[in-house]
Amino acid sequence: MKETIFEALRESHAIQRSLVRKLMLSHPGEHRVEVFTALRIELAAHEAAEERYLYAPILMDDRGLHASRDALADHHKMDEMVDDLQTRDHAGRGWMATVHKLSKELHDHLREEEKIFFQLSGKILTSAQKTGLATKYWRDYRRMHVMLEET
Repeated sequence: MKETIFEALRESHAIQRSLVRKLMLSHPGEHRVEVFTALRIELAAHEAAEERYLYAPILMDDRGLHASRDALADHHKMDEMVDDLQTRDHAGRGWMATVHKLSKELHDHLREEEKIFFQLSGKILTSAQKTGLATKYWRDYRRMHVMLEET
């Protein structure tokens, strides 16, 4: 049986949870910067591919309009936090406070997405779409990872 878009996204979600956990436990220094960079790239690659290959098709169905908009707003909120973290001193007092906010936002978003959005999307998408979107997601996800790692 071929992988579905939901299984593909859960794999990336597990990576995100692991990286944010490592970042929360990190101490100022090179390791913290490496973990933050890995999380930043993972979030950006995942968001771009997810928005293109899950949110966009669901946004086109009236039943998925509100949920898609809500999920896109969550991504925007997390992007702003990541941008803020990137411009500040990783050893500064407020940096970890923002990491804690990002962790909470990320965990809330992933939980809501997996428990509510995936179920709604499962009713909207056909079986063929679910597997086809997984293939497209992984292709775009990998492409974005390469592009972001080079910048």
